[in-house]
Amino acid sequence: MLTQLVHTQNLNNSEILALLRRANALLCQETAPLNLRAKNIVALFFENSTRTIASFQSAAARLQAHFSVFNVQKSSTSKGESLLDTLHNIEAMGVDLIIARHHHSSSAPYFAKHLKCAFINAGSGTLSHPTQALLDLLTLYNHFKGALEGKRIAIVGDIKNSRVANSNMELLPRFGMQVILVAPPHFLPPTSLPTTHSLQEALQEVDVVMGLRTQTERHSLQTYGSLKDYAKDFCLRRAMLGDRQIPLLHPGPVHRNIDIEDALLDDPRCLVLEQVKLGVFLRMALMEGLLTS
Repeated sequence: MLTQLVHTQNLNNSEILALLRRANALLCQETAPLNLRAKNIVALFFENSTRTIASFQSAAARLQAHFSVFNVQKSSTSKGESLLDTLHNIEAMGVDLIIARHHHSSSAPYFAKHLKCAFINAGSGTLSHPTQALLDLLTLYNHFKGALEGKRIAIVGDIKNSRVANSNMELLPRFGMQVILVAPPHFLPPTSLPTTHSLQEALQEVDVVMGLRTQTERHSLQTYGSLKDYAKDFCLRRAMLGDRQIPLLHPGPVHRNIDIEDALLDDPRCLVLEQVKLGVFLRMALMEGLLTS
């Protein structure tokens, strides 16, 4: 059984579908969540987070597990303690699951290699964010009532620096979805997937659109004169969608009127808050599986 989630590849398609079914059963209260009162969970975040850490905390509370957040800024790593020693010390305190986020892409594989307890990658550099991709899949699975085969999705924005995009680019095609990447040239990674620099053109061909945040903190050089310059070409606007029933996703945080205009965020086709809601139940199902295997 799975005890560590570093990448979406750690789960096969059957395991993922079982995870989605369990999340939906918890959502609809068709079954009671497992009681994990005896389990200790620690969140170890070396990068800021609102949605992800709160989502895990809410999920743990519903499972009655003990959840604590490790204050990295006040830890002994600031005194020169190695990251490995920090991990081993936390694990030695009887922790059953560590949920970690780090700005280095190599962090999650490193953590998983050296930990004996269960582990979830909550975001590693630009490499991967598996639980976000899984909740995105759940959102689309529910919206299309399981009929994902042949559905076309445009992923728009700073794809090169997005761990969310990387995880979705791996995961969504496994369930029959066709991915097209929409970005300026310097925001595109090397890829075999179809790409375009024309947002308007892409929107005429797809069934779903996913916006991304422009991750300026990961840019070594300024690539636009301003974010407003970027927004002129790549901000998602309601007028672009017309009356087409195209669902809109975004992993957050949203740069309003840069990634998506205000009017579209308030549009019923926007599923951003649905993603947030479903993320809690997806993470509940995942933690149940990891902590009872």
